[in-house]
Amino acid sequence: MPDEPRPAMPDAPTPASARGWLNRTVAGAGMTSALGDFCYETTTVILPGFLAVLGIPAAALGLIEGIADAVASFTKMVSGHIADRLGHRKRLVLIGYALTPAGQVLIALAAGWPLLLLGRLVSWFGKGLRGPLRDAIVIQAVSAQARGRAFGFHRAVDTVGAVVGPLLGVAVLGWAQALRWSDAAGPFRFVLWLSVIPGVLAVLSFLILVQDPGHSPNPGLRLWRTLRGLPPRFRRYLGAVAIFGLGDFSHSLLILAATQLLAPSRGVVHAAQIAGLLYVWRNVVQVLASYPIGAWADRIGSLPLLVAGYALGALTAVLMLLAFWLGTASVPLLAGIFAVAGLYVAAQEALESTVTAGMVGADTLATSYGALGTVNGGAKFLSSATVGLLWSAVSPLSGFALAAGLMAAGTLALLRVGRGQATA
Repeated sequence: MPDEPRPAMPDAPTPASARGWLNRTVAGAGMTSALGDFCYETTTVILPGFLAVLGIPAAALGLIEGIADAVASFTKMVSGHIADRLGHRKRLVLIGYALTPAGQVLIALAAGWPLLLLGRLVSWFGKGLRGPLRDAIVIQAVSAQARGRAFGFHRAVDTVGAVVGPLLGVAVLGWAQALRWSDAAGPFRFVLWLSVIPGVLAVLSFLILVQDPGHSPNPGLRLWRTLRGLPPRFRRYLGAVAIFGLGDFSHSLLILAATQLLAPSRGVVHAAQIAGLLYVWRNVVQVLASYPIGAWADRIGSLPLLVAGYALGALTAVLMLLAFWLGTASVPLLAGIFAVAGLYVAAQEALESTVTAGMVGADTLATSYGALGTVNGGAKFLSSATVGLLWSAVSPLSGFALAAGLMAAGTLALLRVGRGQATA
């Protein structure tokens, strides 16, 4: 039948040009992602403080971040399927990167939560549009034996932007405090306007440097039939990812937690700066860990390391729960929590895609990445919104306790997926 998806070919050969894993496409995609992260991670690190000076509560932050995650995730599903059907990937990625600075402009203009939400939605719609297609381009530009290294390198370079951007953002925010502004939000808006520049450079970088290895269109693909035809083991894997994602809250809430713990002794602005630097530290840990994790995964397999990464995610929530329980304002202790968070995010971002590539066929790879992103984002929407609401309605302890339990359950579910492979 013409509507049927093509059979899965998880071990389909890659072209000879893909054998050298650190090629122009991998390097160019990494540079582009670094510039993109420079743009929107600068917003992530100052957004809690920006909301604080605007008088917007934690529940609104959780809902904004959660809705943005959900929009990005469902966009991934649609864009991945369109790419598999039509074979057009690069132009969609370019549009996705262009939407990030457009969203930054809206956030910089915001005086309340509606425009903040719209700006975050535009940015994350772009993120969802480009994510699975960029990953499909990268995965098909290298051999199967080098996927861990390629994705580890890509995520490491990607996170360099998430380190440099927030670091400069926090520094500029501190410098801007000394200037005269008409309102307390002025320094935050100044940083947001500056963050538009690397967002524009990201578009140019992808346009010039990245070469799509080529993808044959498959117009007979139908989304729901393709999803139903995905391998059963991959569907179980998505189930484990979903359970973990239900507890995997946005790390904007982690920044907000540090800000609230430090504010009584240091003031809101200083606490926001320190919390921003802690987030930068989290990203530094991620940069340092991403490539070694990917290289190790090429040797022993991606799934066992991903299980360990998920376990560290549950530990992050437990540690933050204890921080609130004890009322700690210790920067070194908070730095330890952010370091554990960096390790688990490094494993999660480097390995979820490589595990997916080993379970599905080349003809449905972008759709499968879209399914992974949809499951992740939909679960994270519920997680961020729930943790934020529990935080405001009950206490931060209840929000982090729920997150820890769900991430632990997801870790156990993923462990069972791995054991199923071993006994197959």
